[in-house]
Amino acid sequence: MNKRNYQKEMDGMIEQLTEEGRVPTLLLHSCCAPCSSYVLEYLTEYFEITDFFYNPNIFPPEEYELRLKEMERLAGRTMQFKHPVKMLAGSYDPQVFFEMAKGMEQIPEGQERCFRCYRLRLEEAAKAAKEQGTDYFATTLTLSPLKNAEKINAIGEELAEKYGVAYLSSDFKKKNGYLRSIELSKEYDLYRQDYCGCIFSRKEAEERRRKREEGTTEKAEEGSAES
Repeated sequence: MNKRNYQKEMDGMIEQLTEEGRVPTLLLHSCCAPCSSYVLEYLTEYFEITDFFYNPNIFPPEEYELRLKEMERLAGRTMQFKHPVKMLAGSYDPQVFFEMAKGMEQIPEGQERCFRCYRLRLEEAAKAAKEQGTDYFATTLTLSPLKNAEKINAIGEELAEKYGVAYLSSDFKKKNGYLRSIELSKEYDLYRQDYCGCIFSRKEAEERRRKREEGTTEKAEEGSAES
């Protein structure tokens, strides 16, 4: 079976919208400002967007507040968009995430615990899209090279059926989307975190950092011994 090209599918749909002269409404689930920067730049050409920040996975609360403020700054005055962007923040209850993750604490990042987290956030986005009456819902999660776009889109399409709101399939990392997000982050001085958001990804990031530092120290000691 051929792998779906979500970017090509989106391009085709956007081309049709442009030909019809339509500007649909879209509820866009955002995980953080850096990922949202490129996605908003791209999609506001074709949609009126409500940016939905719902991420109960983020830990600690101070990190959540920092990321939320950056998202509000980005959606508010930082970037100029063709069509207006509204900001909608969902509730923040970390216990919802911890209940979902129970029993999966030791699973490495990028596996089943993450898939459940995708679903947790996308389901809330689908509910919000239905309540808001938007034509589509989507997520910025597919921008990251570390996220499973195929899994995210499968969940989104399943939830579209459940809630009766069209899902915009995507793979935003294509067309150099991820690289563009890095450029925009530098241009607008956006806070770029070094872990996905949850306590488990934070611990993995800290362990990677420790190993890098130990490796650097060992190389420095070897160089000193040789000189």
